Amino acid sequence: MSREKAFLQMLESTAVIQWNVAMILEAKAVEAEKVKQWTQHHIHARSFESHEEQLKETLSIHEVIVEMVEGLTKLENGLYSNLKAVLGSGEEEGGGEGFSGGDGFDFGDLSK
Repeated sequence: MSREKAFLQMLESTAVIQWNVAMILEAKAVEAEKVKQWTQHHIHARSFESHEEQLKETLSIHEVIVEMVEGLTKLENGLYSNLKAVLGSGEEEGGGEGFSGGDGFDFGDLSK
């Protein structure tokens, strides 16, 4: 397999992963709306014996959301690394005017 075909396969795989991430985010948005509705009706001062218990419950909900965002950020950073490897910096070969992977595989001006 040529280098160009391997790069194209990496880009296609990245596109599929991004599509799946978009589907996950869409499902998470629906779930978040349900959680929001639930918390608005159940997380209030009358539901807890003390303010400390209410705070612990809300922090645990917040912690789950933060963990999800951190996981997605790590996934996106990994995808970024793969795309960076495919596209390169452009300085070594193209002299700053885009990236040319050889054999007519030209990405044009990447600064736009």
